[in-house]
Amino acid sequence: MARLVCLLVLLVCPLLAGPAGWIPARWSSNDPATLELVRGTPVNCLALERPLWSAAFSEKAAAQGVAVLGVVRPGDDARELAAAAASAKLQGVLFEGAFQAEPLARMAAALRDSKLAVVVMGPRTRMDLRNPGEVVATNQGVWPGINAADDGSAKAAPSGAPWIDTNTGFLRFVRAALPERQPARVWMGYVPPANQVIPVARYLQAIADAEMLGAHWLVALDAPAFKALMERQEKSLAAWKKMMELLAYYREHDGWGRAGAAGTLALVQDVDSGGLYSGGILDMISVKHTPVRPVPRAKLSDSGMQQAKMAVNVDPSLLSEEQKQVLRRFTRGGGTLLTAPPGWKFPAQREDQITLDKEDVKVLDDIWRDVNSMTGRHNLGARLFNVASVLSYMGVPPGSRKPILQLVNYSDYEVENVTVHLLGKWTAVKLYAPGKEPRTLPVFETDDGTGVELDRLGITATLVME
Repeated sequence: MARLVCLLVLLVCPLLAGPAGWIPARWSSNDPATLELVRGTPVNCLALERPLWSAAFSEKAAAQGVAVLGVVRPGDDARELAAAAASAKLQGVLFEGAFQAEPLARMAAALRDSKLAVVVMGPRTRMDLRNPGEVVATNQGVWPGINAADDGSAKAAPSGAPWIDTNTGFLRFVRAALPERQPARVWMGYVPPANQVIPVARYLQAIADAEMLGAHWLVALDAPAFKALMERQEKSLAAWKKMMELLAYYREHDGWGRAGAAGTLALVQDVDSGGLYSGGILDMISVKHTPVRPVPRAKLSDSGMQQAKMAVNVDPSLLSEEQKQVLRRFTRGGGTLLTAPPGWKFPAQREDQITLDKEDVKVLDDIWRDVNSMTGRHNLGARLFNVASVLSYMGVPPGSRKPILQLVNYSDYEVENVTVHLLGKWTAVKLYAPGKEPRTLPVFETDDGTGVELDRLGITATLVME
């Protein structure tokens, strides 16, 4: 009997781990038979709209180690919400949308009193970055991939490279702004664009775009794709398998997503100076593969600037005198500081806005040129070549001294002949990629450190320096 109890505890351990350990997906069926599609996959949390709440489904899911969250939206009947969630045997509730603060607080408190988990997933501007709990979430995000113009060609970013729609700049800032003493998992709850046929590569990009920064995208198939999956169509099953294999790859290397930003360029930025935008300064710098470390005002300190050689101060008027002194000491110590054009400020961010207006993007062009001129051909951690469709993130995982360089490819085809120049002398560089055995790459000497070459890059790969 004792052994049986132990086995049951092991079976439901994903539920006991709490929201921070959940890998979520949106699910448009309450048929218990569909749970076979997530059995043995990293997905251990399913979000169901309110008409689909079902005790039979929740019980079967719990027996399989899968948590079920009920989605509640503004305007839904909130009376006796806790009783309804308990009757459906949910593990928690996902509040999605722009709720009024006081009713949301009352409903969330009632649910927590009933021992149900609560995840609030609304506009970016409402994210609680000071007291996030186990999960901090937003339902606003851009759909990752190469941004195409009306004629089908790729739009150009200020850097001249193809414009990559990505949430990684926003996620970098959120990661930097969250309290170190209370690490939280970030959930991205955006859905696929409507009325489009989404190839599997774009779903893989959506997963990698979040996971590279340790966040989770709520896996969400478009309606025709979900219907085909429920019908067990061969092509849909193969696509689903690829998505689950990519999630499993990131779970196997979970520490990579929690790697602290490396590199010697610091970006002093905050919520009120564009930190919550996509397509802002962080993304513009990142598209040139310059390792950059966002520094919110509250974390601006002498010790925090020690590793930096260059810094960009987005809005000097927001800094306190003490914070300005930190930057003065940085420049007196030999650091290079760039500030935004005099009098320019980021516009106040609307609740329904996640990207800048066209006029503000034009101003960022000027800032970009100054940043590009300052960084020039300097290697601030890593330089990459032949990677127009690729974004990178350089960091150091917790408890490790080995820097890593993560790569995500946003095109729908493999990239060939990628060259990477790493700052510093490294005796070995190991390459990891989904579905492949790790292998050590030949290294060669460069002017500023160590070079390696990748013959092919699929959706994602990671270089680990030793």
